[in-house]
Amino acid sequence: MSEAEHKIVFRDPTTMAVTNELPVPCDGVNHADFSPDGRYFIVSCEFSGDLLKVDTATERLLATLHLPGRHPMPQDVKISPDGHTWYVADMMSNGVWLLDGDAFTTPTLLRTGVGAHGLYVSRDSRTLYVTNRGEGSISLVSFATRAVVATWRLPGGGSPDMGGLSADGLVLWLSGRYNGVVYAISTIDGHLIAKIPVGGGPHGLCVWPQPGRYSLGHTGILR
Repeated sequence: MSEAEHKIVFRDPTTMAVTNELPVPCDGVNHADFSPDGRYFIVSCEFSGDLLKVDTATERLLATLHLPGRHPMPQDVKISPDGHTWYVADMMSNGVWLLDGDAFTTPTLLRTGVGAHGLYVSRDSRTLYVTNRGEGSISLVSFATRAVVATWRLPGGGSPDMGGLSADGLVLWLSGRYNGVVYAISTIDGHLIAKIPVGGGPHGLCVWPQPGRYSLGHTGILR
């Protein structure tokens, strides 16, 4: 995702040589996830409030979709484990958009919290962890009911951003973007295990090793 140059760059996975460059009609091209069969992927455009649908094989733009609302600001993108529903975090809409990726029509908003930003799937594939960066909380969304079933609040507040799960799924590691820390959060009950000072402006972190075969990039997300 070449955000500054408004394009998606395709590379050979072995040599990393550039094989194609796709100009995009949006600002802030950023997060992405793939359809179950890999035929296409959906990308968020943070600064223009758009989603892109891109053909994986032909490396061409299939469609664009502008999100509803006054100033949408889409962030992380994840597809549900059953492959039917796409979830797109939106910082300015304070929630997660639920999208039919095949139809690529207007999505519905599930409100989670202020500054919804990062999305992480639990190891049992039942729950989506949503980081609400603007209010210092993590929302738990049930894939079965498509509803918020719990909210974990960081003691004293915070700014949970990007990160990942431990390999066993018992710890959710997140950067504290505006607090200069990293959070380690128990996925059993949501309590804060540790808050580690790391310096100013941590935007993301990679937890390694991870189970999975294919890399989705970003903060070490594998499937």
